[in-house]
Amino acid sequence: MLTMWSKARELAELTPAERNRWVDFLRAVSIMAVVMGHWLMAGLYVDEAGALQRGDLLSVASWTHWLTWGFQVMPVFFLVGGYSNSVSWQVTTRNAAPGQAGVYRDWLANRVQRLITPTFPVLLLWTALAVAMTQIGLPRDQIRMATEAALIPVWFLAVYLLVTACTPLAHRAWQRFGWASFAAFIPAAMLTDWLTFTAGVPYVNFTNFLWVFLAIHQLGFAWRAGQFDNRLFALAWFAVSLGTLIAITVYGFYPVSMVSAPGGFSNSLPPTLALFALGMVQVGLVLALEPLGRRMLDNLGIWTATVLMNGMIMTIYLWHLTAFVLVMTLVWLLLGGAGLDSVPGTGAWWVSRPMWIAIYVLALLPMIAIFARHERSFGLIRGGRTVPRLRVVLGVVAICAGLGATAGLTIASPDSISGIRWWVVALPLVGAALMGFGPVYRPRNRTAA
Repeated sequence: MLTMWSKARELAELTPAERNRWVDFLRAVSIMAVVMGHWLMAGLYVDEAGALQRGDLLSVASWTHWLTWGFQVMPVFFLVGGYSNSVSWQVTTRNAAPGQAGVYRDWLANRVQRLITPTFPVLLLWTALAVAMTQIGLPRDQIRMATEAALIPVWFLAVYLLVTACTPLAHRAWQRFGWASFAAFIPAAMLTDWLTFTAGVPYVNFTNFLWVFLAIHQLGFAWRAGQFDNRLFALAWFAVSLGTLIAITVYGFYPVSMVSAPGGFSNSLPPTLALFALGMVQVGLVLALEPLGRRMLDNLGIWTATVLMNGMIMTIYLWHLTAFVLVMTLVWLLLGGAGLDSVPGTGAWWVSRPMWIAIYVLALLPMIAIFARHERSFGLIRGGRTVPRLRVVLGVVAICAGLGATAGLTIASPDSISGIRWWVVALPLVGAALMGFGPVYRPRNRTAA
């Protein structure tokens, strides 16, 4: 860790003055909020009969539904993504030679590689574990529960990849239509919810993955264009959005919880107008705080910590539930469930949370040490040659389909001899190969965009 800190400090000292450090800080904070939320909300415990039960804090303490307004911060990640993709796309097009072919295809392939390469190790490890657990005869429902829990994080990557692929069109729409390019998504999300909940049209609600997150991504363009530089405007945006969110949840149709919870439908899987409103609340708040945040990040120590976190943030996100499953499994098998006798939501359970979170962190540290390198070095895509258009399209589709199936179906098969749905595991790998990269680690220096 000392070596990693020293390298992060060197990078921090070399940071260009024009870099918006608040972008990097928000990226790290949003992912860490998700990690802490997962570790806090999920709770295994041993019942009176000595059986291991899967507890859920949201099901036993309804007041914790309000906490999801702070822990469900994926909209902030898409806001940051819009800002970063705007920077990256404009730099790419500015540096491209006149009439150069394949600019978008190469840009997208590189963005996909940066996002997906850290995913391969966790996917392949759990594939191997699922096969091994099946062969030694563990119950398949337990194998499914373990793989499902560990690979929950990958669902969002498919959505983020699709939104990223839309960057050139979305950015062009912003440049031409301005705020209208954002506002158009509001009636789209409203219509989708009406078709879902009133007209009963099946599956149409999944289109909100695009309408909601494309809209927040569009606000990243607005942020970079200076539209939120006026703090009064950002505060007004926050206040109006908060009022809207309260009106449609507390006094309206939508649940207060912004993640799946008992007693209602999910506001996040797929997104609803309520999550859209929460995203707008969060955008107004974090951009109103930007001047204070940027002054805070002038401190070299705080900025170094931010650089360090951003260098391993996808590893933390992808592996944090693997650490949770590992800890729970070892406690159950080796210690007979010692320490798991507190039911989620009770006083004893809350008192024990700091200890358990510290244990999860300790379990996660070796995973960071082993796998974080996949965020820092990549191989040249197709040896530096332009990626053919058809291969880019097929590659993106295959990766998104595979990641979506990993989260929705899980890789565990209820009846195959191996215990694996091999087509689910294969799709992201085939997609990456089509785009010209794969899970092989080939060092190459890079600078963050």
